[in-house]
Amino acid sequence: MAENPWLAVTGGTAGPGYAARFADLEAAGEDLHGEARRVHALLDGRPGTVLDAGCGTGRVAIHLARLGHHVVGADLDASMLGEARAAAPELDWRLVDLADPGALDLDRPVDAVVAAGNLWPLLTPGTHATVVAVLAGQLRPGGLLVAGFGLDVDHVPFTLPDDVPFPSLADYDAACAAAGLALRERTADWAGREPYAGGGYAVSVHVLTDRRVEAP
Repeated sequence: MAENPWLAVTGGTAGPGYAARFADLEAAGEDLHGEARRVHALLDGRPGTVLDAGCGTGRVAIHLARLGHHVVGADLDASMLGEARAAAPELDWRLVDLADPGALDLDRPVDAVVAAGNLWPLLTPGTHATVVAVLAGQLRPGGLLVAGFGLDVDHVPFTLPDDVPFPSLADYDAACAAAGLALRERTADWAGREPYAGGGYAVSVHVLTDRRVEAP
């Protein structure tokens, strides 16, 4: 299997620096919780179960827990998860490769999966459809997959390896359709106010319409 682009770029050591950067932004008064608020609103403001796929240092998962949700955070990078565990040791953090169909082993289906940190373009090449199927397989019928990601170099704050192309929004929609997911809405921002009109960043909300999902 090809090397994961995130680990190739960061060497799997980005956790402390990443956490420090967001701590500085929060100290400066930046709003860091738009993604969590969007998921909370999509769940009608009621406590639910959420899988944070590619959770990184736990920023989104931790705020979702503060909003009353039962959260599982999953990531491929041990250094990022180390920061998440240090910040919220009471939460359920999983070191997993989402391309492995049996890796998550959740004890119950979730109401929503959120992928807020450019998960889609940073997946290991060749695993995109498998990962979407794995995520769909964690959802209850009618559950939501909420993903926001950049579609070009101007909207992903990392330089991908030269041999790793940007996967397209059409590729994402095709993978979702194959996994039994139907597009419910798409915006250009996490606030959900700006309709997507073909720019370099999209937030997509898909709903599981077919529970019979298996990873390819």
